[in-house]
Formats: sequence, C-alpha cells, structure tokens
Amino acid sequence: MTKYIIVSGGVVSGIGKGVIASSTGLLLKTAGLKVTAIKIDPYMNIDAGTMRPTEHGEVYVLNDGGEVDLDLGNYERYLDVTLSKDNNITTGKIYREVIDKERRGEYLGKTVQIVPHVTNAIQDWIQRVSKVPVDESGVEPDICIVELGGTVGDIESAPFIEAMRQFQFRVGHDNFALIHVSLVPDMHGEQKTKPTQTTVHALRGLGLLPDLIACRLLGRQPLESSTKDKISMFCHVASEQVIGVHDVSSVYHVPLLLQSQRIIEYLHKRLNLASLNITEEWVSKGLSLEAKWRGVTKGQERLFDEVKIVLVGKYTDLKDSYMSVIKALEHSAFRVRRKLTIQWVESSDLEPSTQESDPAKYHDAWRAVVGAGGILVPGGFGKRGTEGMILAIKWAREQKIPFLGICLGFQMAVVEWARSVLGIPDAQSTEFVHDTQNAFVIFMPEISRTHMGGTMRLGLRPTVFDRDFETWSKARKLYGGNEKMWERHRHRYEVNPEQVQRLQESGLTFVGKDEKGERMQILELKDHPFFMGLQAHPELCSRPLNPSPPFLGFIAASCGQSDLEEQIQEQLKSFHPPHPEHSMVSEEALRISTQEHPIANGVGTMTPPTD
Repeated sequence: MTKYIIVSGGVVSGIGKGVIASSTGLLLKTAGLKVTAIKIDPYMNIDAGTMRPTEHGEVYVLNDGGEVDLDLGNYERYLDVTLSKDNNITTGKIYREVIDKERRGEYLGKTVQIVPHVTNAIQDWIQRVSKVPVDESGVEPDICIVELGGTVGDIESAPFIEAMRQFQFRVGHDNFALIHVSLVPDMHGEQKTKPTQTTVHALRGLGLLPDLIACRLLGRQPLESSTKDKISMFCHVASEQVIGVHDVSSVYHVPLLLQSQRIIEYLHKRLNLASLNITEEWVSKGLSLEAKWRGVTKGQERLFDEVKIVLVGKYTDLKDSYMSVIKALEHSAFRVRRKLTIQWVESSDLEPSTQESDPAKYHDAWRAVVGAGGILVPGGFGKRGTEGMILAIKWAREQKIPFLGICLGFQMAVVEWARSVLGIPDAQSTEFVHDTQNAFVIFMPEISRTHMGGTMRLGLRPTVFDRDFETWSKARKLYGGNEKMWERHRHRYEVNPEQVQRLQESGLTFVGKDEKGERMQILELKDHPFFMGLQAHPELCSRPLNPSPPFLGFIAASCGQSDLEEQIQEQLKSFHPPHPEHSMVSEEALRISTQEHPIANGVGTMTPPTD
C-alpha cells in the first residue's frame, strides 16, 4: 500500500515547505523508492492560470496543459518525475467536483456538507492520484508526499486539515506520517521556540500529531541543541523528531542537510518502509542518484569563474515570477562549471520615458545590459515594458551578445527584426495594438476570446526542425541532432504566417515549426554567436542533472564559443529528453488530451471564437 507523508506549515506562509517536501522526496528516491507528490492550494481558483505572476509567483505548466502552483516545478525537478494537473488540488477543483456530483444526483438526496462530502472528496482525490505512475517504471509509487499550502489555522485550509485528520485513520498508522514546518525566529541572538509551540498546539487541537518538526531558521545559524530539546519537551516529540533547516548556500544542499539529521532513518522506522518490495535495480538507481546529486552540490561550492546574465523582464519585483527560468539557468551553469550571476532589469526601465522620469534608473538599467555576458528576455503578457524588451533585443543582435528569447521574448525578437531590418517602424503584435496595419504577431485563430482560464495553447507540443538548416542550427544540435523535440507551451499569440516569407528572405530563420509547418516555434540567426528564440517554455522541463538544451547553449555561449562547441558536442552524444516516451506523440493527440471541455451555452470552458 502507498505510504503518505503530509507536509504542513505554521506561523507564516512561504516558509519553505515546498523545498523541504521535495528534498524529502529526493532522499526517499535515493533509498530506491518510487515517489510522487501532490500540492494542495486552499484558494478558490480552479487553477493558477488566471493569477498574476506578482500575486503567486510563476504559473508552472505541465505536460497535460495543467496550469499549477510553482511548487510542482520543485517536485518535477527534484524527483525527475512527470506530474499531471490532478497533482495540484485546489478548493475550486474540490468544490466543483462536489457540486457536479450533487447536480447529477449522486448524493441520493442527502444534504451536501463540508463533512463528510467535501472531506471525502479530498481523500478520494489524494488516494486516486497517489497511485498514478509518474516515472519511467510505469508502476504505482511507493510514497506520496502531500504538501498542504498555507498555514495551520487559516480558514480556507480548515476542510483540508480535517480531511487529513480523517485520512490518517483511512490509510492506517504505518502508512501516514506528518512533517510540520515551523519558523524559529532569532531575536537578539536567541532562538525563540514559542511560535513553534503555539502552531504545534493548534495542530494537535485539530487532531493531527506531528511526527517530525522541521524548524526553519532564517540565517546561517543552525538549530541549537538547547532549542531542539525545548521544542521536544513542549511539543511532545522525541529530540530526534526535531530537525533544523537553516539557510544554506544553495537549495540543492537542503536534501543533504536533512540527510545529515537522519530523517530517512526515522521515516524508515515510522512508516515501516522495510515492508515495501524494493528491487536491487532501484536500490542501485538510488545510490547513483545520490552520488550524482552530491557531485553537483560539491562542484557548485568550487566554482570561481563567473557567467553574468541579464534578465530583462516585466515582473522583476517578485523573483518567483521567473522561478523555472532561474532554475534552468542554474542547471546549465552547473554543467558548464560556472558561478551564475543574474542581474535583474525591469524592461520598462530601458525605455525613453524612464530616461525622462527617472534618469538614474534608466542609466543603471542600460549599464547592466551593456555589461551583460548574455541577455535573456522571458515570457509575459501585456504591452507594458515590451518596448524596453525590443531595445534590449536590438542591442544583443547588433552587438553580437548571446540572446535567448522565451515566448514573449521570441515574439518581440520578431517585431524587433521587422522594425530594424525590414524597415517597418510600426511593426507590432495585435496583443498590444489590435488594429495595427503591420501585424507580425497575431491572435491564434483557435483560442477563445471570452474565457481566460485553460484556453491558451497549453502543454507539451512537438517541434519539427527544418532539414534545410540542419548543418548549422545550434538549436537542433543542442537537442541531440534529432528531427523533432517536445517542449511545453503557454501562449495565445503566434508569429503571423503571412509575414514569415518576408522575415525569412531577410535573414531571420525559423529553424523549428509545428508538424504542419504553419506555426513558427524556433528562430535563429546564422551569423551570430548565439541568437535564439522559442515560442515554447523550455525552462519548465529543465532538471539539475539534465539541463534544458536552449538554456545550456545560451549559458555556454555566454561563457565563450569554445564552451558552446563543447556542450554541443556533448549534447549530440548524450542528450535524452526528460519526457516519458508515451508522451512524445503528435500535436493532434496532445491537443485532444490537453484541452478542457467545450463551453456549452456560455458555461464551462472553451469554444473557438466566432468573431
């Protein structure tokens, strides 16, 4: 039977539950176990798709088109698994399921209540999803880690807490463990335990007893033994059940920090993991994973040479808006053995209007761009800051600075080329100017204009490399020289097919297209050290031990041409896609599996636009 580890949090949100949950899962994988993960978000939204990046961090997109919380990105990266939209539970999803059942009469006339109907729906969902294979083995996972978002005591999380209280009896004591993450603040050099005592008391009052208390310390000072003993005494747990999680040089060191406190030995005993049938093959894979992970973290500590990347974006006020981009850059920097330095530039600061309103900010932004080893323009929505993006792209193109454009960055590279090379100063995207006479980026014809949630081109999609550019395309070589590659998409706009011929004849090469050859998906410049744009979001499939090919090429080119050539040769020999074999199928098959149910009479999801 599947074992469940619940990770809850107290005192404050954003305390690091996701990293601790992912790190625990990674350690269990090194023990030869198969691990899956579920994130519970107690908000009423159906998913994260309609939320602003500055509200909740980036929207992470899965193979099946699910728009989910960024913590699922942590799970996929740490555990090297492929999750589905069902691995993210929200209050909106649960209530929709319960109400749909009520409308169909499945409750047989009973009064539908939070207890038992909502709490049962939560438990049923967790049990169903926990048994879905998420790795190449194709078999049911041994362990399911369930992260409960928010903090204990929140009104919105109350039904989930109650569901977990019931769930411990449904699955049995040996199959249920709870890790509670709490803040231990340092006040004038003294580690305070009262917040942890209070949150554990609240948790116990709700019927849940923590098996492990993870004490989060905001600083480099480890948890003191006297603090551990005090928490042990007042929270009714043994001293070995209290672990400290202080700040370390990198989040990739957190699994090793937990391992040093014997967390797996405790879980092995508490969950009777010896009863699971762990094959020698998986034990060997686990040991290999541990060795590789240690190699990455140790190598990271010895890096002295720097690679300096300037990220020109719209949401730089909240770095979590670009979480996967940051991780993809880090993974690639590990591979080329460089210390990564990211300089953040708000794209609107590069625009002439800022020169008038705030000259200091304008000059600081341009000083960063001019001194960049590489310039990255990531995705986004809306007109604000796009003129600054175009200026940064023009600088990278003309000054031969390595450039990588993702989604909106790809589209703005097309607009910049049209303006600067084709001599069309009013070239635009219809996202920003609906009635432009020179539309180089247009609204995709199959996308709904009335419903926002779940109606973009979402999820895994194939790209076919054009054979005409096989000999020089860096993108194709970085993807192992394969004829096709698959990446995740999230967009409503595309390059205008009517303008493609003009663009290509003038020297802007679209080396990758969709299977019909109608949708432009990768652009490159032949006579440039590295100038690449992708309509997809390759950062979403990057892994610490298997970096995203475009990001790897970008970072390597930012280090030097010899580094780029070295990584290209390595990719040609050893690249393997991070996706399960069964998911790398045709666009049509993927489109059918990722779209939501059609809108009927204005209720539900998507229908093709009629205007």
